[in-house]
Amino acid sequence: MRIDVDWDRCEGHGLCAEQAPEVFSLDDDGELEYAYQDSDIPDNVASGVKSAIGACPVAALREHT
Repeated sequence: MRIDVDWDRCEGHGLCAEQAPEVFSLDDDGELEYAYQDSDIPDNVASGVKSAIGACPVAALREHT
């Protein structure tokens, strides 16, 4: 599983980081950090990532197809 992040759309709400803290976090400036930018997301955190996609209020995350 891979995620596409629309960096222009992200507003740093942090709901993704609440749902999948192993994958998403916010830096000190409130900017999104995505731990698996260039690799597959491990299966053991995939359900949290799917929750993060649904929780994003600006739809900045989507599963890569």
